[in-house]
Amino acid sequence: MQTVSKSAKTGRNAPCPCGSGRKFKKCCLRKNKININKSATLPNRINNVPIKTSEEISGIRRAGELVIRTLDLVESHLRPGMVTNEINTLVHDYTIKNNAVPAPLNYRGFPKSVCVSINEVICHGIPGNRRLQDGDIVNVDVTPILSGYYADASKTYFIGTPSDEARKIVDVSKECLKRALTMVKPGNTTGDIGWIIQDYAEAQGCSVVREFVGHGVGVDFHEAPQIPHFGKRGEGVELVPGMVFTVEPMINLGNRQLKILADNWTAVTKDGSLSAQFEQTILVTETGYESLTPYEL
Repeated sequence: MQTVSKSAKTGRNAPCPCGSGRKFKKCCLRKNKININKSATLPNRINNVPIKTSEEISGIRRAGELVIRTLDLVESHLRPGMVTNEINTLVHDYTIKNNAVPAPLNYRGFPKSVCVSINEVICHGIPGNRRLQDGDIVNVDVTPILSGYYADASKTYFIGTPSDEARKIVDVSKECLKRALTMVKPGNTTGDIGWIIQDYAEAQGCSVVREFVGHGVGVDFHEAPQIPHFGKRGEGVELVPGMVFTVEPMINLGNRQLKILADNWTAVTKDGSLSAQFEQTILVTETGYESLTPYEL
């Protein structure tokens, strides 16, 4: 699941992002750049973003392993004629069997254990009686809570034989995530991630959804920072080792406008064009990144 984009700026009276414990205006506001001594023990929050401990990272990694096994299970069952609620049952039962809890179930009223988004559905599709048809594309978004830790990932799959348009939007979406991960390293910013996604997607004649973004994850379902999939280089939150967040670009074949259906969850393209998404949970390391929900792109 995604959160809605908001400003990532630090207020004058907020705690300083450097972790000093002083107000921003009394500390690093007038400095050109926040100096983080990476040889010292990092504070548990920087720029109001949680910095995960080694114990927390291990827990999120184990949850991520369950995510990948769950996605592999779903993929092995996908077929034309399958009802989306069957996907929900697969995910729910497998999650419970592995001593975990489906995070989406009853989250802010969401009624199912997984998001299943077909064709023009951008995200938050609610499983039900809709049948998969030959030529469809379907995104399955899985988030379990295992021993108190969350991991979040999704893939978009082909059902039967895809059209050229379906192949294009899935390939572009996958490449957007692949390129975005090259921007994840200490010293880069969330704006660098958004910039490379937007630059590539728009060069392919596609558009980037802006209303929903990636998000911190691990100890809670949605944490700071937000990860917009559009933006400018050098803007946003600086990346620091120990940050854990999702990168999950939602790419439309047509324009980026969307509408929310009457269920108050399902987001669809306003022009009815196809939309695809790939998502992984990412850890910022000392030298780059590690995917905690790794699969081949």
